Amino acid sequence: MGDAVATALHAALSHLEQQGSYVRLLFVDFSSVFNTILPYKLIDKLGDLGLPHSTCIWIYSFLTGRSQRVRVGHHTSTVLSISTGSPQGCVLSPLLYSLFTHDCTPAHHSNTIIKFADDITVAGLISWGNESAYRDEVEQLTVCCRENNLLLNTSKTKELVID
Repeated sequence: MGDAVATALHAALSHLEQQGSYVRLLFVDFSSVFNTILPYKLIDKLGDLGLPHSTCIWIYSFLTGRSQRVRVGHHTSTVLSISTGSPQGCVLSPLLYSLFTHDCTPAHHSNTIIKFADDITVAGLISWGNESAYRDEVEQLTVCCRENNLLLNTSKTKELVID
C-alpha cells in the first residue's frame, strides 16, 4: 500500500497549492480479495479485454473445481470442491484480481483511483467545498464492490482530509 499512499500524496500536495482547495483520501482495504474472485465474471471481463478464448477457458479451469481440506494434527477434514477465488500465494492471483477490477475507474477527472495489489485509494481533489464529484466516486466504488463481490475491511479502511 506504500506506493498507493505516495502516489495519492503527490496528487494531493500538487492540488493543495491552489487557493480554496483540500483533499479527501479514502484508503480502502478489502477482505480476502483473492477468495472473492468470481471466475465466470472474470472470464467475461477477460473476453471483453480481448484475451483469446482458449486462454479464458484455461483460466476458468484453473480457478474452478479445486480441492481443499484442513488438517489439524492427525485429523483431516473431508475434501471440498472450491469454485470461487484464486489460490492464495499463487503468482497469478494479483494479476487476476487486477484484471477482475480493471473496470473500477474514476468517473470524474478531478478524482484519482489508485490500485495497489488488493487496496484502492480514492483521492478527491476538492475545490471551493464542492465534494459532489468525490462523493459520486465513492458511490461508484461502492457499486463496483457490490458487482464484483468485494467485501470491505472496515477496520483497515480509513479516510484522511488534508487542507
